[in-house]
Amino acid sequence: MPQNPDNVLDHFNLFRQPEYKEMFENKKKNFENPVPDSELERVREWTKTDEYREKNFAREALTVNPAKACQPLGAVFAAVGFEGTIPFVHGSQGCVAYYRSHFSRHFKEPTSCVSSSMTEDAAVFGGLNNMIDGLANTYNMYKPKMIAVSTTCMAEVIGDDLNAFIKTAKEKGSVPQEYDVPFAHTPAFVGSHITGYDNVMKGVFEHFWDGKAKTAPALQRVPNEKINFLGGFDGYTVGNLREIKRIFKSMDVEYTILGDNSDVWDTPTDGEFRMYDGGTTLEEAANALHAKATISMQEFCTEKTLPFIASKGQETVAFNHPIGVRGTDAFLMAVSRITGKPVSAELTRERGRLVDAIADSSAHIHGKKFAIYGDPDLCLGLAAFLLELGAEPTHILSTNGGKAWAERVQALLDSSPFGKDCHVYPNKDLWHMRSLLFTEPVDFLIGNTYGKYLDRDTGTPLIRIGFPIFDRHHYHRYPVWGYQGGMNVLVWILDKIFDEIDRNTNVVAKSDYSFDIIR
Repeated sequence: MPQNPDNVLDHFNLFRQPEYKEMFENKKKNFENPVPDSELERVREWTKTDEYREKNFAREALTVNPAKACQPLGAVFAAVGFEGTIPFVHGSQGCVAYYRSHFSRHFKEPTSCVSSSMTEDAAVFGGLNNMIDGLANTYNMYKPKMIAVSTTCMAEVIGDDLNAFIKTAKEKGSVPQEYDVPFAHTPAFVGSHITGYDNVMKGVFEHFWDGKAKTAPALQRVPNEKINFLGGFDGYTVGNLREIKRIFKSMDVEYTILGDNSDVWDTPTDGEFRMYDGGTTLEEAANALHAKATISMQEFCTEKTLPFIASKGQETVAFNHPIGVRGTDAFLMAVSRITGKPVSAELTRERGRLVDAIADSSAHIHGKKFAIYGDPDLCLGLAAFLLELGAEPTHILSTNGGKAWAERVQALLDSSPFGKDCHVYPNKDLWHMRSLLFTEPVDFLIGNTYGKYLDRDTGTPLIRIGFPIFDRHHYHRYPVWGYQGGMNVLVWILDKIFDEIDRNTNVVAKSDYSFDIIR
C-alpha cells in the first residue's frame, strides 16, 4: 500500500493509487453483481425520460432520499435553546449519536445530549428503569438546570408513558420533586424534525404555564409589554437570532427569544468548555405566558405551539421564513403594530440598501429558473424572494410539506407573473426532484448539502441554502432574515450565477471572449 508514516496521503490522493483502483474494481466484479456497461448506461439514460418520471411520481410505498429528518432531531434543537438545559432522549444510544453528529457537522460545535440507553431488554419489558437511572445520572453528572425529555421509535413502539415514567423517577429520587423535566412524545416514524421541534416547544410551555404556574405563586405575574419570538427549526439560528436581537434593539422593543440556541452553537475557543451557553432562562420561559404577543417566523414549525399560546389569550402572528424586502417589511410592520414602536431610521436605510443592491444585479437574475427544496417555511420564503427578484421558482418541493403548504405556495405563485409556469410538489423526495431536473431543466438548484449529488448527476448548479450544510463551513453564522439577511441570500445567488458564467466562458480562443473581469 502507498500509505506510510513519512508521507501520509489524504483520501483525495490515496484512493487514486493503483492498489486502490484494483481493489475497487475487484469489489465491483466479485461482490456487486455488475451488469455490462452498455446496459447500465441504457438504464441510466432511461431514468432521465418523461416515461420514467411518470413511473417515479406514481410510487407510493417507497421514499428515496427524503429532504427531512426525524422528530427527535428537532426535539434536541428546541431543548438546547433553554438555559442550562440538556436534551434527554428516551431511546437507544445510536439514535442520539446521530442527532449529536448531525448538529455538530452543521454548526461545527459539540452538541450535548444524553439518552436512556434502551437495549433489547427495555424494548421487551419497557424502559422505566432506564428512565430512572438515566435521569439520576444526568442530574448528578452534568448539573443541568432543566432536563427536556423526548422519545425515539423504540420507546414509542412499545408505548412508554413519559409522564408516568418521570413521576416514578421523581418518586424514586432520581431528581427532586420540583425539578423541571418537561417532556414531549416525538415518534421518529411520523412527522419530521419540524414536528419534533413543535412538540418540545409546546411541551416546555405546558410544563411552565399549565403545570408549574398553578403551584408557583412567583410565576403569577401581570401582563408585560414584551413580545415572544419563536424562530422555528432553523439552520441559520446563530446568525438569524443575533440579527433579530439587533433589529429589536434598533426598534427599542422588549422581547423574549423562546429557545435561544444562538450561543450554545457558537461558543468561543478560550480555554473554557461550555456544555451550556446562553439560552432562554427558565424564568423567562415561565413569564412568557404574560407577554403581549408571540411571533413565529415559521408557521409550519409551530402548528401546535401557536394554538396553545393563543389558547392563553395571547395574540399570535406567524410568518413563513421571510426573506427579502417584502417579507422583512411584513415582519417589521407586525412588530411595529404590536409594540407601538416605529421602524427605526437605521432599518429604513438598510431596506433602501437592499433595494439598491437588487436593482444593481437584477439583469443577472431576471428570468432565471430555479428549483427549490427544503422545509416548508424555508421554501416559501425563498420562493417569495425569487419572485421579488424577477426569477422563476420553477420547481418547489418539500418532503415534509403537506396539502395546506402546497395551497399556500400555489397562492404565492398565482400572485406574481413570474409564477405562472412554476409548480409545487408536496410530500416528494429528492429522487422526484431528479426527474424534474432532467425533464424540465432549470438554471440553478437551491437546497442543502445533499443536493450536491443532484448537481453532479443532472448538471444543475447547487446554491447551498438550508439545513444541513455539511460540506461548506460557517454559513450558519450569517443571517438570512432581515434586510441584511436578504442581502446575504442575494449575494450567495449572484456568486453562483457569476461562477457559472466564468465556468462556461473560460476556453481560450473559443468562449473566453466573455471571460470578463466586470460583471
